[in-house]
Amino acid sequence: MDLPIDLPVTPMLAKAAPAVPGGDAVDGGYLYEPKWDGFRCVVLKDGDEVELASRGKKPLTRYFPEVVDACRRLLPDRCAIDGEIVVRAGSPGAEHLSWEALSQRIHPAASRIEKLSSQTPAEVVAFDLLVDADGSDVMDLAFADRRARLETLFARVADGPIHLTRVTDDPAVAQDWFTRFEGAGLDGVIAKPAAAPYAPGRRTMLKVKHKRTADAVVVGYRVHTSGSGVGSLLLGLHTGDGDDARLVNVGGIAAFTAKRRLELVDELAPLVVRDDDGNPARAETERSRFSSNKDIGFVPLRPERVVEVAFDQLEGDRFRHAVQLVRWRPDKDPADCTLDQVDRATAYDLAEVLADE
Repeated sequence: MDLPIDLPVTPMLAKAAPAVPGGDAVDGGYLYEPKWDGFRCVVLKDGDEVELASRGKKPLTRYFPEVVDACRRLLPDRCAIDGEIVVRAGSPGAEHLSWEALSQRIHPAASRIEKLSSQTPAEVVAFDLLVDADGSDVMDLAFADRRARLETLFARVADGPIHLTRVTDDPAVAQDWFTRFEGAGLDGVIAKPAAAPYAPGRRTMLKVKHKRTADAVVVGYRVHTSGSGVGSLLLGLHTGDGDDARLVNVGGIAAFTAKRRLELVDELAPLVVRDDDGNPARAETERSRFSSNKDIGFVPLRPERVVEVAFDQLEGDRFRHAVQLVRWRPDKDPADCTLDQVDRATAYDLAEVLADE
């Protein structure tokens, strides 16, 4: 591949902000975009050669053959584009991003990759330009100029699974996107300094993400991979009524310090479910593709302790990403921790987000 930039490419990053910043909060102002929730990807194309580079510098090319094919057909002969790989789900008029379907696309078996490329095809949403269609490196240009060139490039791209994200210089519009587009599975807004060059690996952008809290029941824990202490807490929420009532697994909390892992073993010991011999019982979560070679066992706990957690979105009946522990809630009744009490975004059609303004 003969481009003015080489692999691996480290993408420009963002740091968290509590709210959408004003347009005059930085020299040259901000340009705002919806924040897509997918796999960050730099697309490099030189003739028929296409590479999909992840944020972690690992190639994504083999996992998304349909994206590679679309890039060959639709993009100019030479270019490099920064964007996001996403998968949509839902019926027409009620589509949304599906993190679960996207996550399942990373699979070691070529036959499975081929099958999923048809069943849950991925798309690319572009939001920055590194190499223009004339083969020139444009990373030193201001973002406003890179965006203008990206729009010119996309004016020649036929309709297909490669999209150009929206952009605005109006923080009020960005705030509207923040609220409205969440229902389609997007998770916030990005603010980019309009006058700044592309800065690989630097957090020069701002990201404003949705944050909510919910009360959940601690239903068990997994032992840390070191063999000592609590590696993660498993969470449950009640759903259904009467004979249909059940406690469903909705995710987990991890990222404890070594000291805290050991403390949790002692704190949770009175709740451990034990067998007839007095030994801790063993339970298993449902096996998924991600756990095919992993121990899915956990130590079950009597569902009596409630914890408040911070999360971004609930997809189906599971938290989309790992959640954070806010505080223990000894004042809360576990029976009140129901799935329907969790705040969800109002549904919004993904096709509307991707449509031309």
